[in-house]
Order: sequence, then C-alpha cells, then structure tokens
Amino acid sequence: MTPSKPFFRSLFCRKALGITLLGISAIRAEPVPVPLSIDSLVTQTLARNPEIKLYEAEIAVARAGRTTAGKLANPQLDLDLGHKRVSGGDAKAEGIAYSVTLVQPIEWRGRLGLRKAIADRDIALAELGLERFRAYLAARVKVLAYALATQQENAATAAEVADRFTAVRDVIVQRDPGGVAPMLEAKIIEAAEVTIQRKAGEAAVEMQKALLELNQLMGRRADSPLEVRRTEFPAPKIPALTALLNKAAANNYDLRVRRAELEQQGLKVSLAENERYPTFNVGPSVSQERAGDRETVIGLSLSVPLPLWDNGRAAVDAGLARRMQAEASLQATMREVEREITESWLLLGTQQKRLDSWKADALASFADAAKLADRHYRLGAVPLSTYLEMQDKYLEATEAINATRLEVLRASLELDQLVGTSAPAKQ
Repeated sequence: MTPSKPFFRSLFCRKALGITLLGISAIRAEPVPVPLSIDSLVTQTLARNPEIKLYEAEIAVARAGRTTAGKLANPQLDLDLGHKRVSGGDAKAEGIAYSVTLVQPIEWRGRLGLRKAIADRDIALAELGLERFRAYLAARVKVLAYALATQQENAATAAEVADRFTAVRDVIVQRDPGGVAPMLEAKIIEAAEVTIQRKAGEAAVEMQKALLELNQLMGRRADSPLEVRRTEFPAPKIPALTALLNKAAANNYDLRVRRAELEQQGLKVSLAENERYPTFNVGPSVSQERAGDRETVIGLSLSVPLPLWDNGRAAVDAGLARRMQAEASLQATMREVEREITESWLLLGTQQKRLDSWKADALASFADAAKLADRHYRLGAVPLSTYLEMQDKYLEATEAINATRLEVLRASLELDQLVGTSAPAKQ
C-alpha cells in the first residue's frame, strides 16, 4: 500500500515517540520543504556533495604533475669568483679571476616520454576514481531514499494497527465486564499495542538514520528537513551470468583501476631501467684572469656522474617487484569481482522471483482483511486470537514486501556498479 501522505509526515509514531519532524520544523518556524523525487535527490547530491571536490582536486593535481613531467630540467648556472696573485723574479701582479658555466641537463633518450606516460596514467586514475565515486553516490542516494519510503510505510502501518488496538481496548473497557475474560482481552490487546508501538519506533529510528546520511551526502546540516516522493523503479532485467562476467571484465571500475596501475608499474620499470644511464650536463663556459695580463678561456663544459656506488639496479628490482604485486592484485580483484557479481546475481534473481510471485495488490488486500477483522471483532463474529493474528500478519507482510523491494533495488544497483554499466547524471 503506497502512502498518500508526504514522505516524512509520519516519521515518528505519535504513540511511540510523541513528536514528528514536521512538529520540529514548526517549532523552528522553518518553511515546509518541497517534496523531491529520487532523481532530483541524485542530481542535487552530485552537485553538492563535498567529497566530490576532493576527487576533482586530485585530478587537478595529476594534471599539474603532467605539465611538470613534460618539461625539461632547468639549466644550471655556475659562477666562480676569486683573487689571483702572480709572483716570479722581479715581477708581481694580482687581479680578479672568475669563471662562468651554463649547462643544460640532457637526459637519456625516451626518459621524458616515459615520465609523460606515467603522468597520463595518474590523470586517468584520478578521473576513474571520480567516475567510480559518482556512480556509488548515485546508487547510495537511491537506496537511502527508497529505504525512507519503505520505512515510512512501515511506520504508517504500525500506527494504523496501534490506533485500532487503542480503539478496541477503549470499547472493551467501556463495556460492562461480565467476568475476567473481558479484562484479560483488554490486557492482551494492550500488550499487543505496546509491541506494535515498538515496531513503529524502530521504523522511525531507521528513517531518521537514512535522513541523516542523505543530508550528509548532500552537504547539508544533519537536521535539515527533507521530503521525498516515492518512486517505484521498474523490475530489472536479469541477463545471463556469463554475459555479466564478460561485461564486468572490461568495464568494472576496480578492474580498470588495477589494469591502469599495472600498466603504470610497467612504465615505471622502464623508467627505472632508463635512469640507469647517466644524465649529461653540457654547456658553454667562460673564465678570465686579470693578473697583469688578461687571459680569457672559452670552452665547452661536459659533466656526467659515474655509476660506481649506485648503478640503479636496486630501483629496477623494486619496480619489478611492484609490478608483480600489481599483477597479483589484478588477479585477486578479478576473482573478488566474479564472486560479488555471482552473489548479487543470485540474490537479485531470488528476490525478484519472490516479488513476482506476490500479487500486485497484495498489500491492499491485507489492509482490507485487517479492517474486516477489526469490524467483525467489534461485532463479536471473530475471536480475539484471529483478530490479533490478522493485524500482526498485516504489519509483517507490509514489512516483508517492502524489505524485498528494497533488496531488489539494492542488488540491482550493486550489480550495475560491479558490471560497470551505471551511468550517473552529469552535473
């Protein structure tokens, strides 16, 4: 049974907690929020979520690193300044001596291209991280919003049953007691009412948790009022497991990250091997001495490090080890993704089959039966046990059907993310 009241109109059972979110809003003199659809919630969350800024900043950092990786090293300027004194025989002279050297580091061929390629992989990883987070965020908002709807319906049903128990108990108390039986019936109904109120309170608490998380994801204060219009999602089409696994092998976010990391580690190994070759410093040099006569020397400076103590072999070995780790991580992730897809596929098929076996108007028929039992119990045509059982089963059926619908939605969204077919709305 889909409630016609606004989404948070019955957040707390008035008998269980005695206050509603709308009551809180009224105390604070806040305007009643406009009900939002689940799709609108997803769009607003993707636009306001503060954590998205972290991923966008990470992309900006990676792009700045790409700019740096594509540039040559800065030239080096060496300046020596001193005083020269010359003495020999009867001749003595002194003056200034200086030398200027300007050299440009020249790296081994291919090294700059490898650094650019590694920086490009950093950008790709950062963009992939943002894409994965946006897909997760959209799915999480849908699940939370739908969970709010189902818990609201559970709370409304519990409040409806509790009101019936209260009304029936008042009728029994007002009757002329004809023995201990009416008194015991009143106590039985009162005990059942307490149990129903507890269930209503539990549903209200779950709704409040979902509300707090939704506000957090939207970048709002935790106590901000929010109303959501319930949306019934169409029954998902469940393809064959083999097709899902094949599609996930190419599109799964985690696998794409692991492949990019493996490719990047391969480039880092190539860079480490390239860096075993020295970097040359080449440039012009000028020196001049003024001690009596002026002597000027113009030449070409060349310097190169000698790989005597560190020949770069350790860096290459470390890179090879990290590449082996990346390969093992890719294989482990692939097995994990296959397990998660199979689990979600089985769960979705089981829950969808169960949901399809129920009639579309099942909740409406249970509600009518509960009302019928209440009316005939007041007339004395239905025993107390049947009356209580019908009310209890009505509430349990509502909770079971709503829970199954939520499980179907959650499993469907998880399967989309695992396969890599989820496409969240762009900002």
